[in-house]
Amino acid sequence: METPAYTELLYGLDLTHYGPARSAEPEFSLISPTFKRPDEVREFIASAAKLAVPKGRFEVILADGTPDDSLRPEIQKAAEAAGLGVTVLYYPGLAVSDARNAAAAASRGPWLIFLDSDCLLPEGYLDAVAHGLARDAWDAFGGPDAAPPDFSPLQKAISFAMTSVLTTGGIRGGSAKPTATYYPRGFNMGIRAKAFWSVLGFDIDFKCGEDVELSIRVREAGFRVGLIPEAVVWHKRRSTLGQFYRQVRRFGSARIALAQRHKGQMKLTHAFPFAFMLAWISALALHLSDLWTQPVYLFHGYFAAVLLLSSIQNRSLGVGLRSVAATAVMFSGYAVGFGSALLGKPYR
Repeated sequence: METPAYTELLYGLDLTHYGPARSAEPEFSLISPTFKRPDEVREFIASAAKLAVPKGRFEVILADGTPDDSLRPEIQKAAEAAGLGVTVLYYPGLAVSDARNAAAAASRGPWLIFLDSDCLLPEGYLDAVAHGLARDAWDAFGGPDAAPPDFSPLQKAISFAMTSVLTTGGIRGGSAKPTATYYPRGFNMGIRAKAFWSVLGFDIDFKCGEDVELSIRVREAGFRVGLIPEAVVWHKRRSTLGQFYRQVRRFGSARIALAQRHKGQMKLTHAFPFAFMLAWISALALHLSDLWTQPVYLFHGYFAAVLLLSSIQNRSLGVGLRSVAATAVMFSGYAVGFGSALLGKPYR
């Protein structure tokens, strides 16, 4: 799809195409911002090449900001090895929202699908998307993320912490019944190109939670937004608990920014991790001071439930134990970001 009003987004960017020629009329444009991380980008390209649809039905566009331009040679090798056409837009230090907008401006498909480069696409992903769109006629959609059997124990544990009903209530798209308050997120988010440009794409000045902010504007503009529960991506997420902490700290900070930008976007559930951490710390302090010893056991029981459920779901005690750690990191990181933003110090 041509977007003449937005072609200026491409000025100054180096556009290169690797592998087979671009499809003349793709149905789906798969878009991902990239920044270093050659291993995950190679895996992303390899998974896209295995999608169980004709290659002419989709295109892959990567918008890369790797400062030393070391990633493009790796993308070229991966595209040629997979026999998949990959278009790369390059500019040193290209920011996430700028990258997504520029890739959308370079796209040819009526549907834009935004993905994270640490995601892998199951073979049936685009079939699931097509069937979901035919069934529900969404203008914008999201899909769940999960961890397949071959992910590492820590990746499975982080996935459990982020997706379990016991930890996040399933608000990241795991529910089979989409609700009126469902907002697609940038790791697995599709939108009609016309709808995307009608709301002016991602807000490049909104530095944290920009994907949810876009979803809010799309819904407010009157477009049909919902979940396609079958359109699952395998999400590798962060490889260490430290990286995961920094990621969820940004999520907590973003929640305050979203509430400040859009009226009605702060719910009690959004403050739950912050309240949970305050209560947990208070219970520990009371227990250690012998003033009131019982409340801390409620938290022991909660984490025991996390251990049990994750161990059963993943058939691994090791994953269960790591899920306890990942859940604690998730709550603490989100709470710190949330609390800092409340005090006027958002985390970037």
